[in-house]
Amino acid sequence: MKFGLMISLLCLSVSGLTVAQQKTSIFKNGFEGDETKKWALMYGAQIANENFRNGAGALVIAEGEASVRTQSQLSEQGVVDFWIKTSSPATEYTITLRVASSQNNDTNWVQVGQITGKNDTVEYYAKRISIDDPGKKYLRIDFTVTNGQLWLDDVNVQKILLGTALQKNQQKIITEVIDKLRADKDYQVQADALRTLGKNYAAQIDVQRQYLEYANGIYSSITLAMATSERGRMANPLAYETFKKVVDDVNLVSSPLQKARISSLLKPLGSIATNSLNVMTQGAFSAFAEPFKSIVAIAFEKSNFENAGINRAARKFAEKNGLVTYEKTEGFLGEIEKEVSMLAALDKDLQDIQSKLNEYRNDLSKHLQDSLIAGGLGRGQENYNRVLSKDEAVRNQALLEITNYFMLQAESYQNHSSSNTDFVQFMMKATRNMEETQVYKERFNQIASSVITYYDKFERSVAKEQNPFSEEKDKKVWEAQAQKVRGYLQESKQAFTKAYM
Repeated sequence: MKFGLMISLLCLSVSGLTVAQQKTSIFKNGFEGDETKKWALMYGAQIANENFRNGAGALVIAEGEASVRTQSQLSEQGVVDFWIKTSSPATEYTITLRVASSQNNDTNWVQVGQITGKNDTVEYYAKRISIDDPGKKYLRIDFTVTNGQLWLDDVNVQKILLGTALQKNQQKIITEVIDKLRADKDYQVQADALRTLGKNYAAQIDVQRQYLEYANGIYSSITLAMATSERGRMANPLAYETFKKVVDDVNLVSSPLQKARISSLLKPLGSIATNSLNVMTQGAFSAFAEPFKSIVAIAFEKSNFENAGINRAARKFAEKNGLVTYEKTEGFLGEIEKEVSMLAALDKDLQDIQSKLNEYRNDLSKHLQDSLIAGGLGRGQENYNRVLSKDEAVRNQALLEITNYFMLQAESYQNHSSSNTDFVQFMMKATRNMEETQVYKERFNQIASSVITYYDKFERSVAKEQNPFSEEKDKKVWEAQAQKVRGYLQESKQAFTKAYM
């Protein structure tokens, strides 16, 4: 199984200074009890006491359009997390986030984020959108839903990060400078602005490095690797008493040749004698299940066991228990198949995440290289490696060279050796690179949402109510193994949340 996600604790650096990230929630709401009073339900939405993710309530959106907004202003809105589920995989949705300083005029609402799509299943999926608005404003969520209904639950608005606030403020300053440039030619003002842009540009280079580290970090950790490995063994038939009894019964009525076939068929699963279990995959199960059922059926055929060279007691057992043993085998393997299907779904989800992650890393790596060239650091693997170095002094020196490059540009403009047109082009190219960095932040939010959803599905797959077995002794084995998995999973989930959320 291709499981794994690596969790590493990282910090965001602003202009070369490391700043610990404070992921402070400024608004949490699960649409239950008094929490419902914090929303104004404008149209198309209502509180539901069913299909909730946690607690006792959720917001249900009927097919068509709907809108809700907070009753009070929220300060410094950074990232908005929420969970959504749809009534079917065919249900499509568009969710738009807007902010405004006042609720009195609908024209004042400014769009700050949007997601569109549909869910593969009717389970809850995590979503993240960056707002990054330092103002004290109302939050409004608009919905357009087709082919079904949508439920929203567990909304969490986090405070804007300091680094993001500074960057957005500086980008605003640079935009104002460019606008002012069209009106006059104050060389001193423009040169100072270019120096400021240099510091900000170096800071966003470091932000790109951090997101590359984030992406590189989402691979495999010890805790999740152990959780997924143990989860894979929970679908191994050798772990359960019912299956061991079936194997013993079949061996009792089988010839030496048939016993050898059974042993060969079981070998890929591990050792039944030492209880050494291999991870079960969909391919391994498919290669094992039907052939094993055929062996059971043949072993208990009268023409077979009468010529198998077994004793009288074994023949009597075969005559009496053939049908019962086969039905027990078929029923038990059906229960195992549910586990295997669950594991296959988790594996597919993780492979999808890894595919998107690899594409993200490649795209961001190219964007970083282009940004380095535009920042005067030049082409070449050496400069790229310096910016990504684990040695902070090496990184800071590379970033300082970028800052100095902008200072040289400022001096050339101030000395009138650069034209007004060159100045504008240089500023526009630099600011465009910074704005494109925001796109990668949003793409990472989507990947993070997929990982959060994956954790949620994984956690539910080992919930007590998911126990697939009918025999009490098998139920106990499954639950004991599930407890170990839950422990590893919780450690991994907490580390991920702390590092990336």
